Amino acid sequence: MTDFAAAFEHLLTPWPMCLMLIGVVLGVMVGAIPGLTGAMLIALTLPLTYTMSDPADAMILLVSMYVGSISGGLISATLLRMPGTPASIMTTLDGHPMAANGKPGRALGLGVAASFVGGSISWLFLVLLSKPIANLSTHLGPFDFFSLTFMALMLIASVSGNSLTRGTLSGLLGVMASLPGVHPATGDPRMTLGFRELDAGFQLLPVLIGLFAVGQLVREVLRLDDHAEVTQYDSGGLLLSVRDWTTHAFNLVRSSLIGVWVGILPGVGANIGSILAYSAAKAMSKTPERFGEGSEEGIIASEAANNATVGGALIPLVALGIPGSVIDAILLGALVLHGLTPGPLLFRDNPEVVYTIMAATLVANFAMAGFMLASIRYLTKLMNAPRAYLVPVILVCCVVGSYAQNNRMFDVWVMLAFGAFGFALESIKIPLAPFVIGFILAPIAEENLGAGLQASGGSYLPILTSPISLVFCLFAAGLLIWPIFRRVRNS
Repeated sequence: MTDFAAAFEHLLTPWPMCLMLIGVVLGVMVGAIPGLTGAMLIALTLPLTYTMSDPADAMILLVSMYVGSISGGLISATLLRMPGTPASIMTTLDGHPMAANGKPGRALGLGVAASFVGGSISWLFLVLLSKPIANLSTHLGPFDFFSLTFMALMLIASVSGNSLTRGTLSGLLGVMASLPGVHPATGDPRMTLGFRELDAGFQLLPVLIGLFAVGQLVREVLRLDDHAEVTQYDSGGLLLSVRDWTTHAFNLVRSSLIGVWVGILPGVGANIGSILAYSAAKAMSKTPERFGEGSEEGIIASEAANNATVGGALIPLVALGIPGSVIDAILLGALVLHGLTPGPLLFRDNPEVVYTIMAATLVANFAMAGFMLASIRYLTKLMNAPRAYLVPVILVCCVVGSYAQNNRMFDVWVMLAFGAFGFALESIKIPLAPFVIGFILAPIAEENLGAGLQASGGSYLPILTSPISLVFCLFAAGLLIWPIFRRVRNS
């Protein structure tokens, strides 16, 4: 508790508090603009954190952006019927009909309240579960960690999108992209194609900026002429009454718990959490016919669940070093870039960073609710921001951010190449999440496999003879076999 209190004390000092507020405001604003995503914002912000001497301050800024961006998407989902972020897809089904029926303030008020409750409940689980899981994982050997990482890769592949083949292919491409560089065991260069710049492999930052910023910019350029009908904002019903809270209490808690559970599963994402919570709310509702026509239950289920995935996804990140979503993969990269070791040792070596992440998640949740309630009237004007002006500004930020890491043009070319590559993958319906997480996790798996082989004299047998490793391997095999079995059974 001493570390926890110290984290809150640090967060509430002027500079960290300023960073947290900036992160929340930028996150909400980006989330409210259709086409811009939290992943893009956080990837572009990473270079700016290099100048911060304290990694905890960098994580305060990035985590606050995470919280704000997930919540901001409900504004455009409600007033434009265009989800600002993928997490708000289900909110469009009831938020926009309610707004079109003359209750935009009511729809937005329900969404903000649900976002706050979902984030608060998931924070509680983040605090309660992270350290026990991390303590258990410290007893794992290198083969156990290899099997755990392998299981995470299989889980990501099996739950990404509607196609197991596409998800698996994306993950394998990410693993292949992580191979160029120096072999961790022998120290010999491999797959560098004669480029000295590749001796250290592809740098994480230009890869992330390319995939999530440049690729998104290309899509925005292709639809510059698209326009959406805007529902005018009215503040009536923005604040909920005590009766509203009691009426929707069970739905709020149930949807939040679903969001936490989904968030813990690596690679699933907030959009899946909102879909599952929305489906559960409709199945248990006394008025299911209202869903899709402006149901309050539908708005609450979607927004509570997608915000609850934030805390849920942070649990495997801080406890095991395994990202629970694409944004968490970028946060994992931020830890690495600041010289920290992700995983269970993070609690032992840098507890102040872990507890600062937890503190920032909670305080940012309060700041998000307060900022959105106070400024929704003005945030709605962001939806009319011309993309023709935003695209060149963001592209310049991409180039500067990629170049600044090592002061070399090679990283800028890498960024552009991965931007084109990411756009091509998404054009053929191959998800990016497995690619990014495979790119980050593959070196961790290879390093632990090498350490295990050295300890066992080159024998792979401990992968199956170690009980914990065997459980992880069997679980990974089940994740691959079950979708195939289900498809065969249904055919």
